[in-house]
Amino acid sequence: MSQLQERTLQYYRQQQYQPGWFDLLSVMINGMLNNAGERESQAFLRQMGDNLASRYPLGAIATVADLEAQINQVLARFNWGFVDLQPADTAIVIDHLALPPGDGVMPDRQWRLALGAVLLGLYARWLRGQGGGDNVSLTCEETGESSLRFRYQA
Repeated sequence: MSQLQERTLQYYRQQQYQPGWFDLLSVMINGMLNNAGERESQAFLRQMGDNLASRYPLGAIATVADLEAQINQVLARFNWGFVDLQPADTAIVIDHLALPPGDGVMPDRQWRLALGAVLLGLYARWLRGQGGGDNVSLTCEETGESSLRFRYQA
């Protein structure tokens, strides 16, 4: 990554971090992990993402480009980065880039996994709303310190 790209990324990450709200979220996630365990916490966070998607539904979509544009509109409202969608055979690959940074107290990997769980719920609800089936799997993998990859595949 070039010096300019690094400075640009740092600028956007500073814009995303909202003192107080992100600190509270970090404390809550740490509390869940410590009290309920990782598996239960991940399930709860996915459910919260699903609930969030119901508050911010997507409109009718005709193409993958439309889907990407509508998702990015919502993510921009949240300052949660942006997505790049790519159709691949029987799948849609969702690269989520410029994730909001954590508070520096919670380990970065835990933060990304927590955000990944929320985004799994969010994306799954949106994709079902566009006609996707409940039997279509949506998985998440880490791809970098500020990115995640989701694969929606039957």
